[in-house]
Amino acid sequence: MYSDTLDIPRDQILSVYEANKWSSAKRPDELCKGLANSAALITAWDGDRLVGLGNAISDGHLVVYYPHLLVHPDYHRCGIGSEIVQRLRAKFQGFHQQILISEQHAFEFYKACGFTRAGKRIPMVVSSRETSLDAPI
Repeated sequence: MYSDTLDIPRDQILSVYEANKWSSAKRPDELCKGLANSAALITAWDGDRLVGLGNAISDGHLVVYYPHLLVHPDYHRCGIGSEIVQRLRAKFQGFHQQILISEQHAFEFYKACGFTRAGKRIPMVVSSRETSLDAPI
């Protein structure tokens, strides 16, 4: 089952982030507040267990950025990530830019979801000292 509610139990969120070894799990207060303040949040559930989520932040008119897409490792390759991306893209259909930064290992996945490489652009980041530039946020 999929949902677009912003009200998700903290322990469920942390379980998915920790299972994927995302460094943002080390900042649970900020993570949960950030997700709750997203322009959109799509979640995937197996009964009462959160198994995946994706969020969007946006200016509400032209640009939307998809910072997080995670599926619990027990549920990889079940189509959950693709469905979450499809639902997010449908919500922001018609926006001038739909943007994300892909890890190398996920490039083909996002390509299959309709994203293309952004020309010769180079992604850049300013990160906190606790966050490794090689670790997912």
